[in-house]
Amino acid sequence: MALKITVIGTGYLGATHAAAMAELGFEVLALDVVREKIEMLERGETPMYEPGLEELLRRHVVGFEGSSGRLRFTQDWAEVGAFGDVHFVCVNTPQKHGEYACDMSYVESALASLAPHLARPALVVGKSTVPVGSADRLARMIAELAPAGEDAELAWNPEFLREGFAVQDTLHPDRIVVGVRSERAEALLRQVYETPVGEGTPFVVTDFPTAELVKTSANSFLATKISFINAMAEVCEAADGDVAKLAEAIGYDDRIGKKFLRAGIGFGGGCLPKDIRAFMARAGELGADQALTFLREIDSINMRQRGRMVELARQALGGGSFLGRRIAVLGATFKPDSDDVRDSPALNVAGQIHLQGGQVTVYDPKGMENARRLFPTLGYAPSALEAVRGADAVLHLTEWREFRELDPAALGEVATTRLILDGRNALDPELWRKAGWTYRGMGRPTA
Repeated sequence: MALKITVIGTGYLGATHAAAMAELGFEVLALDVVREKIEMLERGETPMYEPGLEELLRRHVVGFEGSSGRLRFTQDWAEVGAFGDVHFVCVNTPQKHGEYACDMSYVESALASLAPHLARPALVVGKSTVPVGSADRLARMIAELAPAGEDAELAWNPEFLREGFAVQDTLHPDRIVVGVRSERAEALLRQVYETPVGEGTPFVVTDFPTAELVKTSANSFLATKISFINAMAEVCEAADGDVAKLAEAIGYDDRIGKKFLRAGIGFGGGCLPKDIRAFMARAGELGADQALTFLREIDSINMRQRGRMVELARQALGGGSFLGRRIAVLGATFKPDSDDVRDSPALNVAGQIHLQGGQVTVYDPKGMENARRLFPTLGYAPSALEAVRGADAVLHLTEWREFRELDPAALGEVATTRLILDGRNALDPELWRKAGWTYRGMGRPTA
C-alpha cells in the first residue's frame, strides 16, 4: 500500500517539503493554523519568494489544469491524523525574545494538537531545528497523548535547505539524516526517500541526539568559515593585503575549500544567527558551554562587520557626518534569490546610516515589500539606476546577479559621485575603475 504523507506547517520549509513529496509521487495533505497561508497555497502562490516553488505547487495542487492532484491543504487535525502514515512536522523554532535559547512552543503545540488523533500506527517526523535532547522528550509526549500509544513513533530528520535552492535541496539532497529508534521507523523513511537514495544520496542513520546536532553543527561550521575570512579581511586592511587573493590561495587547499570564503558584511537570515545562539544556550544547559565559547567570537565578528561597513562609508565620504549625504544601497535581502530580510546585514547597514542622518535609497530585486514593512522610513527606488540617481556613494550589500551585471558607465551618468563600496566583494574592481569609479572592497587594496 502506498504511503500517505502529511506536512504540519506550510511556511518556507513545510510548503517546499509538501510540494516535493507530491513530486516524488506521494499523496500529501498539508496543514497550517493560518487560514491565509492555506488559501494562498491553494491558489498555487507562496508566502515567500523561492525559485521554482510556485511551478512545483501548481504541478500537484488539486484544481490546476494538468495537475497530479496529489497535494491538498486543510486546517482539520482529525483529518490529518486519519489520513497520514508519516507526519512531517515543519513548524518554526525562532529565537526566544530577549534570550539566545530556541522557542519550542510551536513544535510542542503542533504535536499536542496532532497526537490525540493518532489512533493507528504512525510515524511522526520532526524536521524543525531543535535543541539537542528535545526529540527524547517529544517522543514521550506523543506516546502519552496518542490513542495508538507507542505505535505512534517519533523520528528526527533535520532539514538542510538553502534559500534560493530549496526545491533542488529537497528533491536532490546532498545527504539525508534520520534519527530513529526502531527498524520500522528506518524502513518507512527509506521508503519516503527511495528516489533520492536511488540517485545516490547518502542515507545516514543515527540516534536522536546526533540527528538533532547535525544541523546546528553544520551551521556553526559555516558561520565559522564566514567569520574567519572576515577576521582575515580586518588583518588585510591593517597590513594592506588583499583578502580576495588570500581566500583564493588558501581555498586551493582541499582541506579548507573555497566555499564560504568571500569576505564581506557577514551572514544573516532566519537560520545561521539564531541557530548558533541556540546552540550556545543549549550547551550551557548541558554543562558543556566551554566547548562552544568560540561561537561567541564568531557571532561578534559577524555583527562587527556591519559597523565596519558603516565606518568604511563614512571614511570614503571624507570622514565627517552622513547628514545631507545621499546613499544608494543595492540589496535588502540577507542573500540573493530570496525575499527574506530577517536579520539582513544589508538593511542593518542601511538603517544605521539613515539613523546617522544619511538620505538612504534602497533597491532590491525581490525584497522591497518586506524591507518596507521592516524599515518604512528608508527611501525605496524601482530600479538600481533610480536608487543611484544623485547618490554621493553606492553600497553593494547583497550579491544579486543583477548587480554584478550592471553597467558602471550608465550608473556613473546619474550618480553625483562615482564612489562604490562593495560590501560583498562580488563586483569586478577593474571594470568599475575603468568606468571612472572609486572602488572600495572590504579587506582589499584601495587601488
